[in-house]
Amino acid sequence: MTVNALDRPFDDGKSRLPRLGSLARHAADAIPPSGLVMLGILSVQVGAAFAKELFAVLPPSAVVFLRIGAGALVMLLVARPKIKGLSWRDWAIGLTFGGTLALMNLSFYEALSRLPMGIAVAIEFLGPLGVAVAASRKRLDLLWVSLAAIGVVLMAPWQESASVSWVGIGFALVAGACWAAYILLSAAAGSRFPGTTGLTFAMVVSAVFIAPVGVTTGGADLLQPELLLIGLGVGLLSSVIPYSLELKALRRMPKHVFGVLMSLEPAAAAMIGLVVLGEILDLLHWAAIGCIIAASLGATRAGEKSG
Repeated sequence: MTVNALDRPFDDGKSRLPRLGSLARHAADAIPPSGLVMLGILSVQVGAAFAKELFAVLPPSAVVFLRIGAGALVMLLVARPKIKGLSWRDWAIGLTFGGTLALMNLSFYEALSRLPMGIAVAIEFLGPLGVAVAASRKRLDLLWVSLAAIGVVLMAPWQESASVSWVGIGFALVAGACWAAYILLSAAAGSRFPGTTGLTFAMVVSAVFIAPVGVTTGGADLLQPELLLIGLGVGLLSSVIPYSLELKALRRMPKHVFGVLMSLEPAAAAMIGLVVLGEILDLLHWAAIGCIIAASLGATRAGEKSG
């Protein structure tokens, strides 16, 4: 007889309720890995939308501090890294990883304050696209680079009345470069820190790095209970929940399939921006996002074949 996973907490015959964590794991097991990836993408983008709503009362740097601080606290409860016994190289990689994470989030939120969500995410996506192209090194990669370049050109504010700013594009490009460095550093940290402790270490370091800027710009407003609660929600939606879902999905699906699904993130950002924030993009911007998605998909498939 087959026993349903959801029935296991009750199999001991006792009248206790199943633990919340156990229910969450069973629920995640019941969702196909592709569904977990899409849920993770939606979580990130909904978190970004809530963060952008906070820009009306807090500057982006203060919102970044709330997000990273909340995420670091939750991650410390889940996986506390051991500092004792770390070599100077471990410290160097961990500190660089954390600093990169801080700069990536700060640059992205500064871009988000100046650009529609779909455009900010699409430009930031050039970072992992560059990593994928560099890993492949085929002539066909020129096509993906060209498509990505066309996408950026279509987004650029060539007209004075454009809703996109050059400063916002600049911040998004910095965020993309940091994302590329983040990918490389996460691999290096993974070889030196067990499990998720490397990410926890980086989150704590990132919170420490961003604290002086965030506290200075946010001031006493950071002590408002409702803002702290929203910040906690943004931290969970933008960091803890999607990372957990993606990690679980990667254990059950090929990496190249994961990469293909993640390529849809700019489109998801544009849709969340439309539904939650009322950000309406014109056809030119949708075409630009489509070019970057196509470039990311092509580079991902090329990386799969070369691997």
